[in-house]
Amino acid sequence: MMRPYPPNSAEAIARLLAMFLVTDGEMDHHEIEALEELNAYEVLGLGRKQFMDVLISYCDDISDEADEQDGTIHLIDKQRIDNLLTDVTDRSRRILACALAIDVTKSDGQISDPEMALLRYMMDSWEITLEDIENEFVRQ
Repeated sequence: MMRPYPPNSAEAIARLLAMFLVTDGEMDHHEIEALEELNAYEVLGLGRKQFMDVLISYCDDISDEADEQDGTIHLIDKQRIDNLLTDVTDRSRRILACALAIDVTKSDGQISDPEMALLRYMMDSWEITLEDIENEFVRQ
């Protein structure tokens, strides 16, 4: 069971980013550096330590969900993803989460298949397009 965070909170979005950081089974230091370069902590309204606390809590929570038979941790679990996506209902916060997720996933030079699948699923679930993200963040 995931720790509860208030809807649309900085922690709820941070947890989505944490999911992207670990979804391919490798947390690359470039991804963490990208968060700093993007000023993601400030944009979300969290300190770096608070973000790391959310990341650690996410890892603890998915470890607690490990398969009882063989200890397998399911990094991608549709029910968990759906539950986490419902924690962000505000469209502008959703667009922000998608933009940050894209930047984080591409920061290590490649977007893995699990990251791409998760990104597509999140954007489809929220009915957000790349054009929506561009319109929100690209200054004319």
